[in-house]
Amino acid sequence: MATLRGTVPNIDPLDGWSLPAWTYSDPEFYALEVERIFRPSWQAVCHDSDIPNPGDWHSIDYIGESVILVRGADRIVRAFTNVCRHRGSRLVDGSSGCAKKLVCPYHAWTYELDGRLTGVPDSASYPTLDRGRAGLARAEAERWHGFWFVRLADDGGPSVASMMAPYEAMIAAYRFDELGALGRVTLRPRDVNWKNVGDNYSDGLHIPVAHPGLTRLFGKSYGVEAEERVDRMWGDLIDRPSPNWSERLYQKLLPPVPHLPEDRQRHWLYFKLWPNVAFDIYPDQVDFMQWLPTGPTSCLIREISYVLPDERREMKAARYLNWRINRQVNAEDTALITRVQQGMQSRSFSMGPLSEKEVCLRNFASRMREIIPEARLEKAPTPGWSR
Repeated sequence: MATLRGTVPNIDPLDGWSLPAWTYSDPEFYALEVERIFRPSWQAVCHDSDIPNPGDWHSIDYIGESVILVRGADRIVRAFTNVCRHRGSRLVDGSSGCAKKLVCPYHAWTYELDGRLTGVPDSASYPTLDRGRAGLARAEAERWHGFWFVRLADDGGPSVASMMAPYEAMIAAYRFDELGALGRVTLRPRDVNWKNVGDNYSDGLHIPVAHPGLTRLFGKSYGVEAEERVDRMWGDLIDRPSPNWSERLYQKLLPPVPHLPEDRQRHWLYFKLWPNVAFDIYPDQVDFMQWLPTGPTSCLIREISYVLPDERREMKAARYLNWRINRQVNAEDTALITRVQQGMQSRSFSMGPLSEKEVCLRNFASRMREIIPEARLEKAPTPGWSR
């Protein structure tokens, strides 16, 4: 590293450098990420349209927890950990469902949709039980433009609305509150550290190198910027027809969208919210994606598309073509992040220099070092360092 990194007076010597490679595979570092980053972070669960009726619920599993988001009989949406207060059994299975009550399949303890414990078989045999204190454990929930988020611990961090406040006017035209699911949630496991997925998502420099399709669509219009907890990326479709048939037909068939201003008709817009939630916003649809850590060198990509009602044949075709284009992009990205994860195992690599244009990656690395100061170390400390 001494041959690569110089110093500048009055500037953090690590400013402009990536996180060290060891932080992408170290079990102790991962354990700190779970506690300091993911327990207090907002995680998207579903959209309002996914839980329209009392009893409708959606769940999300991450960092060893399962959280249920359920609409009560009073139509209020609440979040609970998916754990019976009797013996710790999971209450519900699957990613979604509808129930009049939440009944534990182990001993039939029964909870109302607002979390109250109302049914305990042979209740007289529990002399120490206080039902008023044995309701389901709550998780914090926030609705932002129709999308529901939960978090397990409140560390005083900002709301989703606060994080996205700089972009309120920008997203208003897309009518997020009126969206409905197109298909269902898909889960894609990846054998890479979660940070490699996020780094790649916010990296604009690799677009002209590794994504020929996006380069044909955007030309040189792709841009990136970073707020404190939000990255924004964007590109505008160029007029020159692509030689690739999916891209060419998308350019040709994408119909005008009446509720969008002229400068958004051919505009692709991306947001990444700290630390791992993304929205890909197109004229034809909105794709949601998050990468959930499952271990030091593995994660799960969770994604689904949302659309506004539109029965035009051209719009249906555009949405299909969008899917084809982005499946190719995802395949390219999967190969890229796999190469990086593999390369980081080499003892010859520690940190890499970040371009001044890599503002999102620089911002992310700086924030990670603030939260876990050991990320400033080029080499992994002796095992047991986090105790």
